[in-house]
Amino acid sequence: MRTLDETDVQILSLLAEDARQPYSDIAQEVELSPPAVSDRIERLQESGVIRRFTVDLNRSKLHAGVSVFVTVTLPLKAIDGVRSTLKAADSVEHVFTTAGSELLFTARVEPTSIRESVLELLDGVEIEAYDVQLLSDTEWTPTVGGTAFALTCAECGNTVTEEGVVTRLDGSVYHFCCPSCEQQFTETYEKHKARASE
Repeated sequence: MRTLDETDVQILSLLAEDARQPYSDIAQEVELSPPAVSDRIERLQESGVIRRFTVDLNRSKLHAGVSVFVTVTLPLKAIDGVRSTLKAADSVEHVFTTAGSELLFTARVEPTSIRESVLELLDGVEIEAYDVQLLSDTEWTPTVGGTAFALTCAECGNTVTEEGVVTRLDGSVYHFCCPSCEQQFTETYEKHKARASE
């Protein structure tokens, strides 16, 4: 098991700046060959560090309306469902969840019907409170700096070190801090899989 090193973090930083840049350009920056960069990116994808490559759209060029930042306080049990609904909405750009029971999101709405547009996005949701603020500008700049990088154990959440174990189950890669966590996770996984197929 190999942990994330400085080169991995450098590659992630370059991809965060522009995920479409050629591997040859990245290779030149990190002083590796393009195939070595490709292998590292593939490993980062398999480990779940890179979930997908996406496009950062400037929605103000595509949609009419104004940008709003909405804070919604909900019952804790409702957060997952509301987050899924908001992520699927065309007008919603970013969705955030706090450690408490707040959900925050940015969206573009018609300037003449801000309140109605926001409430329409939250239709049928048990809202405890909400706040809407107009945004004058937005900029999304994902970075990989500022925090230490380490994989976490899929079973206990501890940091995975060099002694860690990697297991592939039904095409997904899981990382574990030790063989006992791997065994416990695998046994539970197989039990759930068996129940699902009954």
